[in-house]
Amino acid sequence: MEKILNWGLLSTAKINQELIKPLRASKRTRLLAAASRSQVNADAYAREWKIPRAYGSYEAMLADPEIDVIYNSLPNHLHAEWTINALRAGKHVLCEKPFALSLAEVDAMIAAAQETGKVLTEAFMYRHHVQTIKVKEIVDSGALGKLQLIKGAFSFMLARQGNYRNIKEMGGGSLWDVGCYPISYARMILGEEPLEVFGWQVEGPGGIDESFHGQMRFGSGVHMQFDCGFKSHSRSHMEIVGTEGVLYIPQPFKPGLKTEIQLTRGDEQQRIRIKGSELYLGEVEDMCEAAIDGNAPRISLADSRGNIAAILRLLESARTGKPLQM
Repeated sequence: MEKILNWGLLSTAKINQELIKPLRASKRTRLLAAASRSQVNADAYAREWKIPRAYGSYEAMLADPEIDVIYNSLPNHLHAEWTINALRAGKHVLCEKPFALSLAEVDAMIAAAQETGKVLTEAFMYRHHVQTIKVKEIVDSGALGKLQLIKGAFSFMLARQGNYRNIKEMGGGSLWDVGCYPISYARMILGEEPLEVFGWQVEGPGGIDESFHGQMRFGSGVHMQFDCGFKSHSRSHMEIVGTEGVLYIPQPFKPGLKTEIQLTRGDEQQRIRIKGSELYLGEVEDMCEAAIDGNAPRISLADSRGNIAAILRLLESARTGKPLQM
């Protein structure tokens, strides 16, 4: 009989709802438990989503020997602490983005994964989608010629007062929340880390960046420009520019079941239609392939560390008003 991974949800965060459906769709997973900071909340959440076990503390769920994988959807400032706790409790961990808020935290998480031999990977769902894989194939094929520029944006109107995204001490700010996506996308496309970064930010209440405008320069000669924010109309796109063509991705971070990207070469514009998949299923199956089959996760720990390093330098650049070497 094939191994089934029992999953536990660490928190009752809204993002959990995106994972519940694929956890139930996968033949190799079972959603077994959810944990909250009170038993009343945990019981109510478990009833609402028909989850068999409810725990009134995070520690109690980590002590359950039947749970194989923890999905860490806690606010950003708790990612490192509770990922490390889960790994040391013998659980594999899928940790929401951003992975952590400092390189010291990232390194401690990596060390815990290496010490325990458990799988740890970051939940950047778009990385597993067919569209992303197709974009990477087109770029790597040389269809765009020599790459010169990558541009991206991810913004929306954040209306919820008191949301952790507005609290600096909890890892709030638009760069941590949505700017991490275009940064990740550019690094994934190029397969390299930036040499230099420069950022500007518009500060909101409490010192968070309500909007952020950044640039990255890569050793291959490619430049990357992006913006993100909580106070602009919803926007989400990536553009990859080369000497021979341009590839435009209208929905790079949340592609759906049917997607379309646009390849322009000379006077010819080609619309490439892609039959997609359930967006969050890929990261669930990726964990199964790593934890059961022994495959390397699609998103490596070095990759996650590189993204956090770039974010931190961009924030420092915005604070000092100077371009910074990586």
